[in-house]
Amino acid sequence: MIYITQLIYIKEGQEKVFHQFENIAIPIISKYNGQLQLRLRPSSTEIIECNIDRPYEVHLIKFDSEKDFQSFMKDEERKKFLHLKEQSIKTSILIKGQKI
Repeated sequence: MIYITQLIYIKEGQEKVFHQFENIAIPIISKYNGQLQLRLRPSSTEIIECNIDRPYEVHLIKFDSEKDFQSFMKDEERKKFLHLKEQSIKTSILIKGQKI
């Protein structure tokens, strides 16, 4: 089991485009033995301490294996809509981990 945490930073005014991509990409996760565990939009009032820019969204996703995660990343349906991701996301930080 692997866990993926992603901090997502959106280009200003591109929220709608980002949501279009997410509406396509998130359902594909389950095709590859994955599950979205948590999706949140932190507000400044919810952050106790921060030494980085506040992300637009934070995702926590689990996959049964690294192979499943890589297969998700290579999914042909998802690839068709990567232009939406590129148009809307300024940057993202992906952190891989495992449950201990």
